Amino acid sequence: MKKSPLLIAVSSFAIAASGAAAAEDTGNFLQDGDAGLDLRYRLELVDQDGFSKKATASTLLTKIWYRTGDLHGFSAYIEGTNTTHVGQDTFNDTVNGNITRPVVADPDTTELNQAYIQYKNEYVTLKGGRQGINLGNQRFVGTVGFRQNDQTYDAVAAIATPAKDLTAVYGYVWNVNRIFGEDHPLGDLDTNTHVFNLGYKGFEFANITAYAYLIDLNDAPVLGLSSSTFGVRLDGKQTVSDGLKVGYELEYASQSDYKDNPNDFSADYWRGSLSATAGSVTGQVGYELLGSDNGVAFQTPLATLHAFNGWADKFLGTPANGLEDVFVSVAYKVPGDGAFGGTLFKAVYHDFSSDTGGISYGSEIDFLVSKKINKYLTASVKAAFYNADSFSADTDKIWFTLQAKF
Repeated sequence: MKKSPLLIAVSSFAIAASGAAAAEDTGNFLQDGDAGLDLRYRLELVDQDGFSKKATASTLLTKIWYRTGDLHGFSAYIEGTNTTHVGQDTFNDTVNGNITRPVVADPDTTELNQAYIQYKNEYVTLKGGRQGINLGNQRFVGTVGFRQNDQTYDAVAAIATPAKDLTAVYGYVWNVNRIFGEDHPLGDLDTNTHVFNLGYKGFEFANITAYAYLIDLNDAPVLGLSSSTFGVRLDGKQTVSDGLKVGYELEYASQSDYKDNPNDFSADYWRGSLSATAGSVTGQVGYELLGSDNGVAFQTPLATLHAFNGWADKFLGTPANGLEDVFVSVAYKVPGDGAFGGTLFKAVYHDFSSDTGGISYGSEIDFLVSKKINKYLTASVKAAFYNADSFSADTDKIWFTLQAKF
């Protein structure tokens, strides 16, 4: 494999930092590594009230990565991505100026997605550089993996495991590389953000996580999203009887203004759900609240937002009056190894309303069919149908995706 100058530079730094860089080790450090190629083609169709034209986005994601071998606990990782528009730009990718069509936030871009150095031993992992950070269920910090361009973080991070079942995470983030790419005015966010996450998995009945997210955003358009959030989460699963498993989650957090945020507020977050799995069928019912105080709502600007509050992405920013989301889902995974074996069918219903003011925002129905074809290929069809009452506009979205990982 041909080695890039950047890869060699990163690897050389890691060797020097270990304090034991014998010349004969250098070749093994590079040659003992691992590499991969990910490809994801997606066709996204959007029909949204208020636009005279529909959006058709045909895009291809190419992701190439390389991880070095280990040298006295040190290693390096580098990953590049390219998103290419296949065919005409008949959609608004947020930077191409096609404002007469709905937004599909997959710009044509080439990115240095990740490039970091890592040190790891039995008790601690230290990482420095551009990296993906996914904490918990990604409700507060995530990489937005559904979109073609990941959200990554220029950061230093420490993951410690001082005792069995106990994991502590600390990260300092000075820049957020958002999904919109370098050409968007807010494609990067300058920040002084601290994230803390403490998880314990030693209880039989549940996992418990406590966290603190101190988000200080320095760019003027997003100062109002600077916040301090403190919370605790409990989640677990239990086997009730043969063939029946029950899952549950309960989470609470409190958020207030932080640093240069011009707003004065203190809002609550609640999430709870119950699920039951019998054979190949799983049903879930849940509730999520992002509260509002003084006309300012609880926000999660670094989250993997597509995974919450409906796949139509109508609530990427919480409305000023807050958001209540009551949701019900059912999923069926075809058993066996036949032609349809392993195929996942899922349907989700959401009812959206405000935290204050008694406002009905709307409702949404989502569908997913996903099949892992072989060890390399996965195909899926996904759809979201949002019916507006008083918030945003009626929106239908359909995604056809084929992904290959080598």
